[in-house]
Amino acid sequence: MPIVILDTALHPKQLLDEHQQHLDTLHGQGSYGALATFVGTMRDSNEGDEVKAMRLEHYPEMTEKQLANIVSTAAERWPLIDSLVAHRVGLILPGEPIVLTAVWSKHRAAAFDACRYLMEALKTDATFWKKETLANDKERWVEKNTPGYSS
Repeated sequence: MPIVILDTALHPKQLLDEHQQHLDTLHGQGSYGALATFVGTMRDSNEGDEVKAMRLEHYPEMTEKQLANIVSTAAERWPLIDSLVAHRVGLILPGEPIVLTAVWSKHRAAAFDACRYLMEALKTDATFWKKETLANDKERWVEKNTPGYSS
């Protein structure tokens, strides 16, 4: 259940295709019935302001451990065949992908639920620091994430 942190462009389809080939080789084609994915991209606005760019920072050892715990919890809660989490760090521009969560399972309910869990837990439990560059060239740290799912 790989976790990938990139300081270069994130290409979700390429990562999915590569991992899919690996799974097909490892488990055989048809070993799963569902693949649920989420791709988050950078918005060009936040808190009512135009955003030109964002820099994401992290402390690798801490962030990777947090992500590993999130992935492990998902694997304990749902019958998963595999999952993939990829996250960008560094300079990101509006429209560029920031995060990918993907889950393979025999059935759609587990795939949907686990994929949603991975994304929501990543947003609340994994430490990434975000600094936005606004249209007026002022910079500010993002102090909170946008609200996620609540049930």
